[in-house]
Amino acid sequence: MTAETADTAEGAGGTSGPGGPDGPAERRREQRGWYFYDFACSVYSTSVITVFLGPYLTSVAKAASDADGFVHPLGVPVRAGSLFAYSVSASLVLAVVLMPIVGAAADRTGRKKPLLAAAAYTGAAATTAMFFLDGHRYLLGAFLLIVANAATAIAMMLYNAFLPQIAEPDERDAVSSRGWAFGYTAGALVLVLNLILYSGHDSFGLSESEAVRICLASAGVWWGVFTVVPLLRLRDRGVAVAPGGRKAAGSGWRQLRATLSDMRRHPLTLSFLLAYLVYNDGVQTVISQASVYGSEELGLGQTTLITAVLLVQVLAVAGALAMGRTARVYGAKRTILGSLVVWTLILVAGYFLPAGSPVFFYVLAAAIGLVLGGSQALSRSLFSHLVPRGKEAEYFSAYEMSDRGLSWLGPLVFGLAYQLTGSYRDAIASLVVFFVVGSVLLARVPLRQAVAAAGNPVPERI
Repeated sequence: MTAETADTAEGAGGTSGPGGPDGPAERRREQRGWYFYDFACSVYSTSVITVFLGPYLTSVAKAASDADGFVHPLGVPVRAGSLFAYSVSASLVLAVVLMPIVGAAADRTGRKKPLLAAAAYTGAAATTAMFFLDGHRYLLGAFLLIVANAATAIAMMLYNAFLPQIAEPDERDAVSSRGWAFGYTAGALVLVLNLILYSGHDSFGLSESEAVRICLASAGVWWGVFTVVPLLRLRDRGVAVAPGGRKAAGSGWRQLRATLSDMRRHPLTLSFLLAYLVYNDGVQTVISQASVYGSEELGLGQTTLITAVLLVQVLAVAGALAMGRTARVYGAKRTILGSLVVWTLILVAGYFLPAGSPVFFYVLAAAIGLVLGGSQALSRSLFSHLVPRGKEAEYFSAYEMSDRGLSWLGPLVFGLAYQLTGSYRDAIASLVVFFVVGSVLLARVPLRQAVAAAGNPVPERI
């Protein structure tokens, strides 16, 4: 083997023996470090997006609204109750613009870690700054949300791009599921601390607003501290060479055009991305809008919402691991399709959920927990089989656009439905279409053929 060939093998993530840089022992070490980024950033998704920021930013916007219930950012009339959904949508549009550029730079230079660090710490800083969101500062809240959410999407794209390099094909379902389990464990732990602080804020000498703002800021601090672990454990592997021998080249929009052109050579990979874009749009919207629905439509208190999301976190750990084991028996595709049926039933039940009934809300939260982690983890590992070697960050930028960057449509539909009808029940019902259409599209993708077309070994079960 020549030196050039050896460099190519290492850059592509090939193994080099049990004790080598890509041998089993080193892979396990990197995998353990990789899990900790989920442990670091999932607290943002749980405490900030799912629990506190939606209801709190909505209350700040309502305090600043006119007599008709509208605020006017940049002179545009926006119903205060739609501001959070619109801000989430705007953050993901920004991510769409930036992710292909960052992904191309990661593949071109082979330096994912510095870019991951920059994105993670930008998001952590914006989240920590949410401590200053009080009074009528709804514009500050919307700005920090847009920055933090866009940074989250970019960092997750880079993080996911490590998966094909640190796990063999038959390991990926399990490794991806463990990553999600680590994330939900962190989310549950921090939510317990949040619940103690929020429910006992008077005894701590804090107002309710101050307690919420501390919970928001603490998620940013946690994110920043635990990001150190993956940055120490993960390795950059240099510039990877694809099977055709061409290195990732170009920059900016020129590289984006090249990426899209290259992806057209893998239409089955694109078919999976389209299916994932649709059904995951529904998943992300349910996650981000559930607390707003619970507080505004069902009249549930913040303590109820925190404990419901805590229940989701605890069950999501077990759900992610259980669905990973189910996928080993029935295949990832069938397991995901089953979870999408459950998601559809959850939304239908949510539409008819009576107001002021926390017990029924807890039942739905338990159902969400059992399918949430597994559907996301298996989708990530499934896509890793469809990526041509040497183009991990480039292709995972497209995946992340489906995961978060193109998930602007669901919040936009939710926000528009509420803006037009004034009913959160109509808004939640509008999301059913994402799961139904996504299921149909996924069922039509011949995954074994797609994996082979990407030049990857086909797992026994997929």
